Amino acid sequence: MEVLLQINSVVNSIVWGPWMCAFLLGTGVYLTIILGVPQIRYFVLSFTNVFGKGARKGYGEEGTISPFAALATALAGTLGSGNIAGAATAIHLGGPGAAFWMWISALFGMTTKMVEVILATRFREKDEAGNWRGGSMYVLRAATGQKWLAWLFALFAALAAFGIGNMTQANSTAEAVKLGFGVPHIYTGIALAFLTALVVIGGLKSIANATVIIIPFMSVLYFAGGVILFVMNMDKLPAAFGAAFRYAFRDPMAMPGAIAGWSVRQAMIKGTARGIFSNEAGLGSAPMVHCTAITDHPVRQGTMGIFEVFLDTFVICTVTVISIIATGTLTGYPELTGAQLTLTAFSTVWGRTGAMFLAVSLALFAYSTVLAWYWYGETGATYILGVKVIPYYKALWIICIVLGAWGGSEFLRNIWDFADTLNGLMAIPNLIALWWVSGEVRRLVKDFDAKRARGELA
Repeated sequence: MEVLLQINSVVNSIVWGPWMCAFLLGTGVYLTIILGVPQIRYFVLSFTNVFGKGARKGYGEEGTISPFAALATALAGTLGSGNIAGAATAIHLGGPGAAFWMWISALFGMTTKMVEVILATRFREKDEAGNWRGGSMYVLRAATGQKWLAWLFALFAALAAFGIGNMTQANSTAEAVKLGFGVPHIYTGIALAFLTALVVIGGLKSIANATVIIIPFMSVLYFAGGVILFVMNMDKLPAAFGAAFRYAFRDPMAMPGAIAGWSVRQAMIKGTARGIFSNEAGLGSAPMVHCTAITDHPVRQGTMGIFEVFLDTFVICTVTVISIIATGTLTGYPELTGAQLTLTAFSTVWGRTGAMFLAVSLALFAYSTVLAWYWYGETGATYILGVKVIPYYKALWIICIVLGAWGGSEFLRNIWDFADTLNGLMAIPNLIALWWVSGEVRRLVKDFDAKRARGELA
């Protein structure tokens, strides 16, 4: 195991080094420029598409689930423990300045996510069972002819799903439930595995039916809890936001109560990495479900990707990091990280009730992520091995939930590290696809704008 950890550490330092931050941000900047700042131009439209009548019924005839159901399932994948545990880990390792780099990655990530969804929808196909499938593997194969890159992306997705979408979620949930309610890890794991099995056995439509209920409820619940905490710490909010901006460019070690290891470089790397881990812009995961939407144009569903990143990072992750900074938890409890850090922040305001609230929130976030990432992993596995692998993948998925929950804090740290590495490996072929096929995206965006101008599309 020690050898694997050492190998992973080396690979992680490569795939999440400064060049990867530059590659991710650079891709977002490039796409933002060539598409005319679509995260701003389509910002209002993204809300209209999300909450309009067509979102529930569909905007066309081809597809499997409604646009809103596709968005809800995608949000289920992004709104996970990364919003609570991952965002907390970012500022623990990089200081408050990491929050700023999370926001920067999200600003350009909105464009990146939009383009990913556009391409996945444009090049989607039906598998042997008649299910719509899409994602970077299909884009790479159909638009670039690079079948080996397509195969690699599918492999990384199938494997990464067990990290980012399975064991880390189960472990974070089990830890939070134990701290909030005193329930042993193994019982939480068994319960989570059982509830997951009830849903994934029915496939995508069953997953979507669950997420359209869970996502709105848990988003409003966590946001409301954060707003209450903000109100109770209103006098500390300016300093909290100020620290996020100030120490993004200044040595965080000058901050009172600074933790050893904080630096501007760490803030940038950890903020960007955890931001991507949370909103998944650049990974190519969410497009695998967005592409199943019943829509009349790839760009329409793409605008929902803008909303997805906005809600994930600018709303939910902001609640997490500002709560930790404003309550003094970041510097007051340097030994804590992950979900424990966020839980302590809420507990400083509400005591035991705060711990229980966060435990419930984290359980809902994690459960929804487990559902969504099952579809992503299945899509990657079926691309390589065909639909015959689905029953075996489901069984392994359920088993890993229990194993993930059962592991201790050291296990969690190792899984986070492996998940980070696999996410970085997913991003490489995905980003290559975005650059390679950017001309097709420009054509589709121009076509969408022209049709809207002529009144052919709403």
